[in-house]
Amino acid sequence: MARFVHIYRWIVFLLAAGYVLRTLIFGSYDGFGGPLRYLTIWALIASFFSASRMMAIQEGRSARRWDGFVCMTAVINTMVVFLFWRLYFADPTSVTDTGALMAWHLELYLHLFGPLLQLVDSIFIHRSYRRLAAPLAWLVGVIGAYVLWTELVISPTNATPVGSVTSGLPYRFLNNLELPERMIFYASNLGIALVLLLVFAGIAWLVRRYLPAPTMTEAPSGSLGRSI
Repeated sequence: MARFVHIYRWIVFLLAAGYVLRTLIFGSYDGFGGPLRYLTIWALIASFFSASRMMAIQEGRSARRWDGFVCMTAVINTMVVFLFWRLYFADPTSVTDTGALMAWHLELYLHLFGPLLQLVDSIFIHRSYRRLAAPLAWLVGVIGAYVLWTELVISPTNATPVGSVTSGLPYRFLNNLELPERMIFYASNLGIALVLLLVFAGIAWLVRRYLPAPTMTEAPSGSLGRSI
């Protein structure tokens, strides 16, 4: 089991690292903020850091559990998946420039399998969600920071997308909403994040109660190398 967990975490880590590099090199820089305009990319970077911490724990290089950050990452990723597909199926142009999806492997990773891999680790392997104060603080902090980033930095420095009310906000549909409507939208999604946190905490409690924890001994030296 320990070797399986080690391999699983290497897969999660390498996928996250690879897609972060791909985003930084090939992402769109046609506006201020580049790829960092999008919450999906914030979630991707959080996934990479979370995966790196899980590897450090797995290989005995860290005694810190990072529970709050790990839980926040799983929740933000799940929220991104929910929001993206809900908005896309309602109106593809609301979350994409042309209504067309990106490369299939990129779309599947960012908006399905990447978040799922993080969630599985957080619940079944790392056994997070023991205390909710830290993940709650991380969620409020990250979502609040993203709202301030988009409203105070991204919107004033970008001319597109253009909506019926404003312009420059990273997702087209946001530019069709008045500021009070956008604040309601942001608050409702923070509410969704909090509900997801409670749901995952409940599932994690059941997992800890009824499933044995996986063996976490370090893999033999040289079997899979060391992560950065």
